[in-house]
Amino acid sequence: MAKGGFPGGLGGGNMNNLMKQAQMLQKKMEEAQKEADIVEFEASVGGGAVSVRVNGKKEVLAIKIKPEVVDEDDVEMLEDLVLGAVNEALRKAEEETSSKMSKLTGGMNMPGGLF
Repeated sequence: MAKGGFPGGLGGGNMNNLMKQAQMLQKKMEEAQKEADIVEFEASVGGGAVSVRVNGKKEVLAIKIKPEVVDEDDVEMLEDLVLGAVNEALRKAEEETSSKMSKLTGGMNMPGGLF
């Protein structure tokens, strides 16, 4: 072990470089998250009967329902269509956000909040 250093040659200079790289990665990830938050995702079900638009923050922005699918005798079908469209739009948002973050981290599974 080098005097005053870390085993394997990990001296202060290398540690500083590692910290700089980590800070750069964190900044890039924060920028990517900001970009992902403003991207919008849309999904429709039932041949376009119900459409849902969400953003990267997984907030529902809009729900559109074609009037011909509103049947007071079959509210359950409409509920199922809305639920399906919301879940599909959220799935798209999650998939895209995860994909962008994975590209930045090189596929490393970073613990929540580390970067």
